[in-house]
Amino acid sequence: MAVGIFDSGLGGLTVLDAVTKRLPDVDFVYYGDNAHAPYGVRDADDVYNLTTTAVQRLWDEGCDLVILACNTASAAALRRMQEAGIPADKRVLGVFVPLIEALTERQWGDSSPPREVEVKHVALFATPATVASRAFQRELAFRAIGVDVEAQACGGVVDAIEDGDLILAEALVRSHVDALKRKMPDPQAAILGCTHYPLMEQVFQDALGADVSVFSQASLVAESLADYLARHPAMVGTGAVSKFLTTGDASRVSDRATQFLRRKIAFEAA
Repeated sequence: MAVGIFDSGLGGLTVLDAVTKRLPDVDFVYYGDNAHAPYGVRDADDVYNLTTTAVQRLWDEGCDLVILACNTASAAALRRMQEAGIPADKRVLGVFVPLIEALTERQWGDSSPPREVEVKHVALFATPATVASRAFQRELAFRAIGVDVEAQACGGVVDAIEDGDLILAEALVRSHVDALKRKMPDPQAAILGCTHYPLMEQVFQDALGADVSVFSQASLVAESLADYLARHPAMVGTGAVSKFLTTGDASRVSDRATQFLRRKIAFEAA
């Protein structure tokens, strides 16, 4: 039985890698919409339509539970999907939920009034679309008071990572951190609000300084998913085989994914 993991490109593979290590007995179907990547520069309606198409494809694969391992999709599409109505026997979970839980030290379903939290100054690094959605700020405000969030749209980083140009990606990260620190000189914590960014986590940490707590998503999502499946074991769907699907060129995406995870990955056409 399988769980679906969706991303606009290769970034969600950082989440897949973490969850397969944490849950070795669970099969996963990974769907990369590489033909339309990156989502971070698309408008909200476009992201919503692409995301719903991808989620339906994973449901068709027998994945009753789908993880949106794409912050842009989570920020721009998840709430709208929930409002439109998700079938009672399906679940779609957004990748930024565990980050909010970690920052606020409370469960997502905790409906008590917002309260003071320890971290007051938070830097958010994300794609332009995620920053524009203000989803992180909105969800934080539901749960915490007195938290100042300064967002930095990190244009170009995803493209550089997808192209395998990590030298350019590192230079862009350092430039974006410099820009953020001009607006917020002393952040206490930094959110890496894109699943591509764990590959650059040490660069972010070095540029921010050792005294800044960096919240990266892959390990947080893995622990959250393990907890969720322990409480909802029936949500492991009827899909029975781990596989990798892409809307892009399967051979090219396979080569990039193999470089990305440093192990052989074979995609097939979605």
